[in-house]
Amino acid sequence: MAKFKVDITGLDTNNIKVLSNEEMNELFIRMKKGDNDAKEKLINGNLKLVLSIISKFRHKSIDMNDMFQVGCVGLIKAVDNFDLSYGVMFSTYAVPLIIGEVKRLIRSNNSIRVARSIRDLAFRILSFKEEYSIIYGIEPTNEVISRELKIEPYEIKLALDSMVEPLSIYEPIYNDGGDTIYLLDQISDPKEKKIDKDMLIALDNALKKINQREREILIERYIVGKTQSEVAALHNVSQAQISRLEKSAIKNMKRLLE
Repeated sequence: MAKFKVDITGLDTNNIKVLSNEEMNELFIRMKKGDNDAKEKLINGNLKLVLSIISKFRHKSIDMNDMFQVGCVGLIKAVDNFDLSYGVMFSTYAVPLIIGEVKRLIRSNNSIRVARSIRDLAFRILSFKEEYSIIYGIEPTNEVISRELKIEPYEIKLALDSMVEPLSIYEPIYNDGGDTIYLLDQISDPKEKKIDKDMLIALDNALKKINQREREILIERYIVGKTQSEVAALHNVSQAQISRLEKSAIKNMKRLLE
């Protein structure tokens, strides 16, 4: 079996015992009869399942020890509630519960503060989705969630959208080996800004002095309000080319306005 390389303080993650299905079935039978030692062995024998899951979230800015601990909370919930009569492997039942706990930790570390009522509703929705998925094997539709939780469909979207991790407008989204394109370059600015008449005249004169292609790109980007992707499609070139042409045009405009 491949060795996990998740660094957890005080735990040798390369030498964790893994239980076979037969061993787990026997331990679950013993646990249901009140054997606490069997429960402890089930938890310790499935720690690698937790490690394999949290390794997929390594890019998140959360300490791996904290993530491991909440993953173990999900594992313990799975051990406590699993029943052999479900007819599925324990890992199939446990994975959604472990992932759910990890995602709750990630959401709770969100840098944007969300109203408590909205956050609580989001957790209710997510908990319902997890339970529904375990029972029926598919995610519930918004119509099902709305009916079962007695909430409006728009409340579902509002609550779940509030838990999405924010992106920086300077997040790089493309690089072809040259200029990097950032999220900011994809966003048009619909806000109208008041500019004095002298500045408008100066800008108009500068626009007339740069080459036609640069002038068209600046007009499409900053007057019409198109994104770089839309301008690229219009000119049948790559977005990276539009980015370079736009930067060149702005540089020329600044030189003419000095």
